[in-house]
Amino acid sequence: MMTNHNLFVALRAGFPADLDGIAVETDDGLCYSWRDLDRATAMIANLLQSLDIAPSADGVPPRVAVQVEKSVEAMLLYLATLRAGFVFLPLNTAYQSAEMEYFIGNAEPAVVVCSSKNFNWVSKLSFKAGARHVFTLDDDRTGSLLERAVHCSDQQKPANRRADELAAILYTSGTTGRSKGAMLSHGNLLSNARVLKDYWGWEKNDVLIHALPIFHVHGLFVAIHGALLNGSKMLWMGKFDPRRAIADMSRATVFMGVPTLYVRMLAEPSLNREQASHMRLFISGSAPLLLETFNDWRERTGHTILERYGMSETTMLTSNPYRADARHDNQSERRGGTVGFPLPGVELRVLGDDGKPVPVGEIGGIQVRGEGVFAGYWRMPEKTAEEFSADGFFKTGDVGQQAKNGYVTIVGRSKDLIISGGYNVYPAEIEGYLNELPGVAESALVGVPHPDFGEVGVAVVIAKPGAKLNGEDLLAELKARLANFKIPKRCFIETELPRNTMGKVQKNLLRDQHKGLFAGAA
Repeated sequence: MMTNHNLFVALRAGFPADLDGIAVETDDGLCYSWRDLDRATAMIANLLQSLDIAPSADGVPPRVAVQVEKSVEAMLLYLATLRAGFVFLPLNTAYQSAEMEYFIGNAEPAVVVCSSKNFNWVSKLSFKAGARHVFTLDDDRTGSLLERAVHCSDQQKPANRRADELAAILYTSGTTGRSKGAMLSHGNLLSNARVLKDYWGWEKNDVLIHALPIFHVHGLFVAIHGALLNGSKMLWMGKFDPRRAIADMSRATVFMGVPTLYVRMLAEPSLNREQASHMRLFISGSAPLLLETFNDWRERTGHTILERYGMSETTMLTSNPYRADARHDNQSERRGGTVGFPLPGVELRVLGDDGKPVPVGEIGGIQVRGEGVFAGYWRMPEKTAEEFSADGFFKTGDVGQQAKNGYVTIVGRSKDLIISGGYNVYPAEIEGYLNELPGVAESALVGVPHPDFGEVGVAVVIAKPGAKLNGEDLLAELKARLANFKIPKRCFIETELPRNTMGKVQKNLLRDQHKGLFAGAA
C-alpha cells in the first residue's frame, strides 16, 4: 500500500486526541476547535475538487493563487488546498495590479481567491490569464468562497501525493527584476517542519503567538506547520499590536517575529521580565537582527532571542540552538550577530569566487543542499540550472562565513537585496519602474540603515535633459503601482551617478553617502 505523503496528512496527524479543544483563538475572541479545522478544511477541499479542474499539460496539479488579508479562514484555505492535492500560491496583500498581472499570468492558476474590495480588477486580470474561477474571502469570515464551501460535505479523504510532488509556489525576485516561482514539494515542507519541531524543543503544552503575515515562509510554513505538527494552540493576531503581543505572553510560550516586531515591543513600557516569565522561546528571522536589539531584549526580558536563517527556496537552513547541540560541544549558546549552525540534514559550504571552499572564518558565497531545498523555479529551467552547482548545491546569493566552531554569520547579499521590515525589496525591480516615469533618465536604489525597519530603500534619480523632477512626486507615482513596502523612503534628484572606470554605478558610495539619513529616527 502506497504511503500518502500529502503534507496535510502529517499536519492532521499532529492534532490532539481531543478535537474539541481550542486550536486557534483570535484577537477578537473567536475560538476554533481542532474539529473546526478538520471539518472546514474538508469542506473547502471538497469545493476545490468539485470544480473538476484537470492538471496542466505537464501534469502539475491546479494552482490556487491567494491574495487576501490574514485570517484563520485564509489559513484553512491553505490547508484545504494541500488536502485537495492542489498547489498553493500565496501573494503579498500589498501587491498592486502590475505585480498581480505578472504572477497570475506566469503561474496560470485555475483558481484565484482575493479580497472583495479587489474583486473587480483581480477578476479581470485572472480571467484574461485563463483562470476558471475567482472567489472572494475577507477577514470577517465572509466571501463567496465560504458561501460555496458551506454546502459541501465536511468529510474528505486527502488526495494522495508523493513527497516530491509540488505543494506550493513562492515568488521571489531576482536582480533582473523578473520574479521567479520557487517550487516547494510536500517533502520539502514536511522535512523542515519535523527538523524544527525537534531542534526548537516543541513541548506538549506550547502555545504560539502567531503575529506574522501568512503569505511568506516565516508565518505560513515555519509558524503554522510548527504549531499544527505539535498540536499546539495558536493565539492569532490579525495585525500585529505590540501591546497585545506583550499581554498575551502570560498565556503563551513561543513567539516568532521579524526584527521590526521586537523593536516595536521594546518601545513599550509594559515589556519586562515578569511579563515574559511564562515564555519559553523567542525566535527571530526574515531579516538581520541588530546586535543592539538582541542585547536590549535580553536585558529587558531575561530571554535570549534565537535567530535563524532561511529562504523561500530552501525553508530554514540554520538556527541558533534551543538546547545544547551535541554536534558542537560547549559551543551551543545563542549568539547575537550569527544565525547559528546548519540544521540537521542541511549541508552548507562557503565558496570563493574561484568556486573553491574558503578557509574557515573567511567570507564567501553560501551554498546549501538538503531535503528542504526546492527543486527549481517554476517554468525556468535555464535559471534553475544556473542557480545550482554541478553537485546539487543551491547558490543562495548570500555572502557569509562559518567559524571553526560551526556558527554561520551572514555578512551581506551578493545581489544588493534590501530587507525592509522583513520583506524583500529588489533594487532592479524598483529601478525599472522609476526609469519608466516621464523625465527620468536613470535611477539607482540602495539600502540604508533604519532603526525600525532595519533597512529601507533610498532612490537617486537622474533627470533627462530639460526635465524638472520632484522626488516626492516620483514616490507618489510609485505608490500607485507597487506594494508600499517597496517604496523608497526618500528620493533624491542628482545630476549624475558615481561610476567606476567600467561605467558601473558604485552603489557602495551611494550607501555611504546616505547611511546616516535615518539616524535617530524612530
